[in-house]
Amino acid sequence: MQQQSMSQSRLLEAALSLIRSKGYAATTVDAICATAGVTKGSFFHHFSSKEDLVLQAVGFWNRFTEEVFAQAAFARVADPRDRLLGYVDFRIQILDMEVAEFTCLLGTLVQETYQTHPQVRTACDEGMSRHIAVLTRDIAAAKELYAPNAEWTPESLGYFIQAVLQGSFIFAKAKLEAQVARDNLGHLRAYLETVLPIDRQQEE
Repeated sequence: MQQQSMSQSRLLEAALSLIRSKGYAATTVDAICATAGVTKGSFFHHFSSKEDLVLQAVGFWNRFTEEVFAQAAFARVADPRDRLLGYVDFRIQILDMEVAEFTCLLGTLVQETYQTHPQVRTACDEGMSRHIAVLTRDIAAAKELYAPNAEWTPESLGYFIQAVLQGSFIFAKAKLEAQVARDNLGHLRAYLETVLPIDRQQEE
């Protein structure tokens, strides 16, 4: 059982790596098995199909990223505004990795599969929405302290933050480097400082 669990994890990790670098269609079962160092028999022992693997990989990705963000230093900051800005700073820091390593599995998948694989699209939507819900809690707390009279909603700002991130990932892939993404997130940080002003009198 332990060996089966290990091979399953290796297949999931291989799928994450390949899909983020090559996309869904170009990631074959054979390539996943070769990257994981397991046989096709092992693959079909754990997964009924490539789509089944991808659906489980989305869950694997969600758990992994949730842990990464929960363990990051910004998550332990007391002030919700500082925590939100720290989140953006953290996203900027990880842009120093290779493009395929800092881009989002869910964004990559949904762009390619939203019309052809509805279960994958739904899983990606749920995963991204869950991440936004976590951000929204900090945004709501920051809004209450720093912009209580603002007309925008915490949820709308959460979606805006993710739209900037996902759009930045697309440009990073197009240019094969992260500078545009880094600049975009710098603008995002400045925008957040504006809509959540330290001087609360600006809201009155």
